[in-house]
Amino acid sequence: MNIAVVGTGYVGLVVGTLLADMGHQVICVDNDRRKVEALCQGIIPIYEPGLDHLVKRNLHEERLSFTEDIQAAVAASEVAYIAVGTPSADDGSADLSGVFAVARSIGSHATRSLTIVIKSTVPVGTADGVRAVLREASTLPHDVVSNPEFLKEGTAVEDFRNPDRIIVGCASEGPRRVMERLYKPLLRTGKPILFMDNRSAEMSKYAANAFLATRISFINELARLCELVDADIDAVRRGAGTDSRIGLRFFFPGAGYGGSCFPKDVRALQYTASQHDLHMHVVDAAEQVNLEQKRLLARKIFARFGPDLTGLKLAVWGLAFKPRTDDMREAPSLVIIQMLLDAGATVVAYDPEAMGEARHSLGDTVTYAESSGEALDGADALLVITEWNEFRSPDFEVIRARLARPIIFDGRNIYDPAELAALGFEYYCIGRGKPDYPA
Repeated sequence: MNIAVVGTGYVGLVVGTLLADMGHQVICVDNDRRKVEALCQGIIPIYEPGLDHLVKRNLHEERLSFTEDIQAAVAASEVAYIAVGTPSADDGSADLSGVFAVARSIGSHATRSLTIVIKSTVPVGTADGVRAVLREASTLPHDVVSNPEFLKEGTAVEDFRNPDRIIVGCASEGPRRVMERLYKPLLRTGKPILFMDNRSAEMSKYAANAFLATRISFINELARLCELVDADIDAVRRGAGTDSRIGLRFFFPGAGYGGSCFPKDVRALQYTASQHDLHMHVVDAAEQVNLEQKRLLARKIFARFGPDLTGLKLAVWGLAFKPRTDDMREAPSLVIIQMLLDAGATVVAYDPEAMGEARHSLGDTVTYAESSGEALDGADALLVITEWNEFRSPDFEVIRARLARPIIFDGRNIYDPAELAALGFEYYCIGRGKPDYPA
């Protein structure tokens, strides 16, 4: 099929590239000339394992192209995806101006009836809004499909190829047949394609992300209680999570969730509820717990060193909101580091992929190390904020030798407290009982 994908951010680039890799003819559209020029050379603006190779291969095989010319892309296509961002507005609502602007542009340039697929994460009722925009911009009848994405940063290629499910919201049989044909190769493993109305499809995305965010906040709140009662959250999560009704995925304590989805989608769901005079107590609590959790690691440092960190040098491993991505949006590291800087500390940070993105947010307020080892040199403590694989099994003897003091604050519970105690470290983690080290 001939497909236009408007928007080459994280979702649009992944979806467009993987559709091309399935054999479709895909034109990706963006209004950023420098980004388009880079993409035409196979240079991608994000870190996503395996994606750069796929972009280059499909460019070479001429199934994938990039352009600023939305008119030409729409004219050449039978399906048009809307994959632009929907950032949070000040009131927590999703900013849909980009979605409606693209819909208007597609409608005004269409030379035939199209299946228009909303891939952006949008609140309930957006498909109806897009239909209204299309009626104003075009005399042609267009089908509007809600097709929320469920791609996890760091595993997006595999998630697209082997989805848990594909959700399609549409109002008639025609677009249903188009979407079945489009995604047929992805259904060979037996995973379902779920057809429903547009509003239910839109709500499904928010329901999934809000529930996952709630799981994370729940285990984080339990972790705080475990510290107070001298229980071990790792044992507790295994004890509860092995119940088949609960499960262990997204059930790890840590420094809080971040990224482009959970925070934004939770706020958008809260806003939608407020527009209907509904107070979503569980969702509100999940959001509040997460905000508090992002401050927890810094507070552990204050408890150890006091509120004034002037003269202390702290090493930070991990800046991205999670491993296998360079995404710094809503990253816990930003909150933690700012608290440490405000208290007078000097921060030296290292991340395998997110250093460039971190500079956009942190500027020159921190020092950026060339390696994880360099970050340690002379530091009074090490903070682990993002659990990259290379941080999971380090040489602790080397760490102790390079640190000024053998102190580790582990925001992801990736180390063994008994092992570190035996090696002479002060080790502070999350939810594994009360440490009895000297203040």
